[in-house]
Amino acid sequence: MSSWRERLKKIDDYRWEIETSYKPGMRVPGLLYADEHMLEQIIGEEQSPEQVANVAFLPGIVGKSLAMPDIHWGYGFPIGGVAATRVDDGVISPGGVGFDINCGVRLLTTNLMEKDVRPRIEEIIGQLFASIPSGMGSGGRIRVKGKEMDRVLRDGARWAVEKGYGDQEDLEFTEENGCLKAADPDQVSEKARKRGIPQLGTLGSGNHFLEIQMVDEIYDEVAAGVFGVHRAGQVVILIHTGSRGFGHQVCDDYLKTMGLAVRKYGIELPDRQLACAPVKSPEGQAYLAAMACVANYAWANRQCITHWTREALSGIFGRSPRELGLRQVYDVAHNIAKIEKHAVDGKGLLVCVHRKGATRAFPAGHPDVPDAYKDVGQPVLIPGDMGRYSYVAVGTQRAMEETFGSTCHGAGRVQSRSKARRDLSASDVADELRAKGITFQVASRSALVEEASQAYKDVSEVVQVADGAGISRKVFKARPIGVIKG
Repeated sequence: MSSWRERLKKIDDYRWEIETSYKPGMRVPGLLYADEHMLEQIIGEEQSPEQVANVAFLPGIVGKSLAMPDIHWGYGFPIGGVAATRVDDGVISPGGVGFDINCGVRLLTTNLMEKDVRPRIEEIIGQLFASIPSGMGSGGRIRVKGKEMDRVLRDGARWAVEKGYGDQEDLEFTEENGCLKAADPDQVSEKARKRGIPQLGTLGSGNHFLEIQMVDEIYDEVAAGVFGVHRAGQVVILIHTGSRGFGHQVCDDYLKTMGLAVRKYGIELPDRQLACAPVKSPEGQAYLAAMACVANYAWANRQCITHWTREALSGIFGRSPRELGLRQVYDVAHNIAKIEKHAVDGKGLLVCVHRKGATRAFPAGHPDVPDAYKDVGQPVLIPGDMGRYSYVAVGTQRAMEETFGSTCHGAGRVQSRSKARRDLSASDVADELRAKGITFQVASRSALVEEASQAYKDVSEVVQVADGAGISRKVFKARPIGVIKG
């Protein structure tokens, strides 16, 4: 621990640099966002700062190898890692996206208050749990095949809306309108398709969830009002899931491809998990096209879950989704690589931004921010653990200048799933949730202990670092009253 403390150069209260002299071959410095307390957690797990340094070896990397305050160990890149590489002569690395491609978050508002929901919360959670398949290997309510699956992969959330799963307005308030145009279904393996077909419209397992939350504290009344949040006690819904086994298989397929590409293009790396290929190479373009298919699948997945959530609540309260104010605020990915234009050394440059466990955070006035949010900035959705809080923030100009428009994505683990299973009991976690007034349904007892609050950093600390560093700005905080875990 002391060795990392000595190696890190303190920039200010929220920034710590790994200088290029740390490891011969680093093309850029590393930069960790953390306060003193959080730094102790990060350097206590020496692998994640080491991964930040390793990412700095990638050909074509610009700026810095970045680590958000929720950083923890991941495959190749740390989770919470951000890196941008030049499109012209840089690389794309599947490890910089992760296995759960386009794992992301969607926020819905309602005009319900806690007093409306609390008396019926068990009925609500029970109905949602019945309506939305969850858990390891769960199969969905939707069956697609052949050309229809190709349409899902090409059109994403738009496919779901055209099939009646939601409204056109939902697309306006989804990153990229729920569809990456680079998608090419021909770049997806048959094995990946077979894994993806039965899982469309499922929540999945692990840290994926659907939560009924109540607004606890508002920090920016103007931005909150623009997002449809007006007072404490208002009920909102947060959906967190991704591309399921489909994304995992596509990542696995292309890691093999990239392993061969590293040798083919003579790329030297300190960690084989950073396997990559030039962005403009056939291998790089194929991965980007396949990854776009998976991202679109994930957006379609969250769109279907949104529709069934609206149906369930409409049935329970006997009012239409519109009467209940069930409006989508935003949907944003936090495991993705995208081609974007950013200012680098004072000049506009086309780069491939890898965000792995990191959220896009574009500021007010940015052309990619929905018109309705132009004056306040892009909503940033930051879920915590099921026993504490989640946050909504907005992107900032400082994020554009420092992090390629990126910020944290959640609490970040401090305890592995296996350690949580060893150290915690399901009954104790259940009692703790009930004592906090949280109703829950989980697909397995192991999910309960693996996702316990003790296994995560306090998201309030994570968000405070991002806010203090100026890479996102807090808008409001919400706490769970009902939880579904896969």
